[in-house]
Amino acid sequence: MQAILQSAYGEPAEVLSLGETTKPVPAKGEVLVRVHAASMHADVWHVVKGWPYVLRLMGGGFARPKNPIPGTDMAGIVESVGEGATRFQVGDAVFGECAKGFQWANGGAFAQYVAVSQEALALKPGNVSFEQAASVPTSGLIAWHNLMGHRPWRSGQHVLINGAAGGVGAVALQLAKAHGAMVTAVEHTSKLAMVRALGADHVLDYSRDDPTQGSARYDLILDVASNLTLGDCARVLKPDGVYILIGHDHYGASGSQWLGSGIPAFLKLALRTAFNPHLIKPNMAAPNKQIGTALFSDLMAKGQLTPVVDRAFPLAKVVDAMAYLQSGRALGRIVLIP
Repeated sequence: MQAILQSAYGEPAEVLSLGETTKPVPAKGEVLVRVHAASMHADVWHVVKGWPYVLRLMGGGFARPKNPIPGTDMAGIVESVGEGATRFQVGDAVFGECAKGFQWANGGAFAQYVAVSQEALALKPGNVSFEQAASVPTSGLIAWHNLMGHRPWRSGQHVLINGAAGGVGAVALQLAKAHGAMVTAVEHTSKLAMVRALGADHVLDYSRDDPTQGSARYDLILDVASNLTLGDCARVLKPDGVYILIGHDHYGASGSQWLGSGIPAFLKLALRTAFNPHLIKPNMAAPNKQIGTALFSDLMAKGQLTPVVDRAFPLAKVVDAMAYLQSGRALGRIVLIP
């Protein structure tokens, strides 16, 4: 089969190439999926670049990736099923995250075929395309884990999402709306129309509006862009309001080579949870992929989660797709078509 092969960590143009490799065979509990679309997102960039260095110590491979095929999110058609895989049948349209374990690892999605645990998949609703479905899993799991998983959800909450048009932010916005929240979306001028279309009740243009000023008070601030501070956010949080940092490193623009900026920021906030009412103890458990992906399937089928795809690139143009991702210009997700 054809696949994108990663020879080492480094600049995408230097370490990624289109090549031929062996078609995978599904193991026990896995299904083989013929990939129709695979999404490009920030975690893919981290594993290709190998930045920050600490991620190499977390199971992905130190000198080079253990799995030479990048990509974690895909949608396609079940080609065959392994022993004990009973949740899907040959011919089913499915989507899901194919990385085993944590999301900072290659999962093999940038290929014509990939073997995936049946627990990480859900049926693709007929009202969304393969490209749309492929754009959801990793970003959706991050959004769901952080937005919904920290404390009991209350309908009617006022949620501020800083960076609401990106992969995580756009899913978080729609998840919050589907669960009865009022959402204020913070974005660049060029992306305000998009977040309005996704259901934002209020929008703030970060080029002229400071989300930590004004009279609005929030039950929850989800800092996807990761450029706010807890001290500033405290001014606009309700007494029991919560601040949650996602930890976007902006493609190496901030932080050290070893730890980036997100990991030190998380550690600092974790140390303050005991005495700051706006912080809650981090949930270190991995999100349940089966439950989360099933939720996304249901919301897409109901029209409450509508993934926005900006552009699709052929598999051979993976370097161009990654450059477009880093540019920050995309109005929606970027996908590859094998």
